[in-house]
Amino acid sequence: MEETANAQVRQVIEDIYRSESRHVLATLIRLLGDFDLAEEALHEAFVAAMEQWSRDGVPANPRAWLVSAGRFRGVDVLRRRARHDASLAELARRLDQAADANTAKDEEVEDDRLRLIFTCCHPALASSTQVALTLREVCGLSTEEIASAFLAAPTTIAQRIVRGKAKIRAANIPYQVPALAELPDRLDSVLAVIYLVFNEGYSASSGASLTRPDLSGEAIRLGRLLLELLPDPEVMGLLGLMLLQESRRAARTSPDGDLILLEDQDRSLWDHEKITEARTLVARALAGPQVGVYTLQAAIAAVHAEAPTAATTDWSRMVALYDLLAQVQPSPVVALNRAVAVAMRDGPQAGLELVDNLLADGQLADYHLAHAARADLCRRLGRTADARRSYEKALSLTRQEPERRFLEKRLRQLG
Repeated sequence: MEETANAQVRQVIEDIYRSESRHVLATLIRLLGDFDLAEEALHEAFVAAMEQWSRDGVPANPRAWLVSAGRFRGVDVLRRRARHDASLAELARRLDQAADANTAKDEEVEDDRLRLIFTCCHPALASSTQVALTLREVCGLSTEEIASAFLAAPTTIAQRIVRGKAKIRAANIPYQVPALAELPDRLDSVLAVIYLVFNEGYSASSGASLTRPDLSGEAIRLGRLLLELLPDPEVMGLLGLMLLQESRRAARTSPDGDLILLEDQDRSLWDHEKITEARTLVARALAGPQVGVYTLQAAIAAVHAEAPTAATTDWSRMVALYDLLAQVQPSPVVALNRAVAVAMRDGPQAGLELVDNLLADGQLADYHLAHAARADLCRRLGRTADARRSYEKALSLTRQEPERRFLEKRLRQLG
């Protein structure tokens, strides 16, 4: 009987760890002011829970219990360290007084997760460090999982995380949501990190698989969390964009893992529940005072989602949206995507002229998708030799196995 009860408590604690540990950690970082100390206190709190809850039962508010236990263990650690550093003794004393004076406030559901996201995505940190810290501290992925996702050595990822935490301490980066005047610039950094994580999951930069569902799922979870805590139109736009792209996952590859182009996908496999949610988010974002880059990209993705077949896609509307996007965020990749839309609206020759102009200035010389787009347009125009050269160039640049197989198949079809 006792073994059964203990097993049930262990299961409860495991469930709570999965659902609450990131929030508890975020609050402990705020209270203790140190990432490593907060992580140590978090694990000690769960060890204590395993012992005490088996004996006394699960408390009515497990999260509050864990925050309290973690805080007291963190203060104990500071007291032990204070034997060698008097400044830590003063810090431990102040933390004790704050806990006694306002215990309830410390344990309320606050914006600690939002503070943590902004801290991990601080512009003083390198982009690669922002991504690693966000996945580790906010999402709870292990160092090995992050390394596997980005095809890096675990030691490399661990070093990025360590350097990031050291930079936060050394630069006194505040653990807070930016002031209103700073928010637009800082929010851009957070959204960029979330979208970078999503893109690596949606279309892996290299490796045997086209996608990494775990990473795109984490990015969408982060987007939902950010929207819950900060209902900004661009947050709505980004979440809508990710949901629209994710809705096509089941149709993007064959059972053998081969790439299926958007125009050839079985649209009955698209996740229409995600599409409906996304379209609502995009409509709300477009109604905001200013339309941002993620909202415009989401509006473009929504045009695809609204078309029952590839042939009925509203390419005129697509080109108009790309025109707006090019004004807000001009870039060679946006120009390339616009060129493809123009080719669908006005014919392959019109698109090819635009792609050739982009390749001529050299900015897309090493971008395999630019050469693949040119190859496809030449193929449609019957320019077989040009198509073959461009497919071979794209093949030499891609690092993703499904894309390699697709390009090799296109080359074989040319004869």
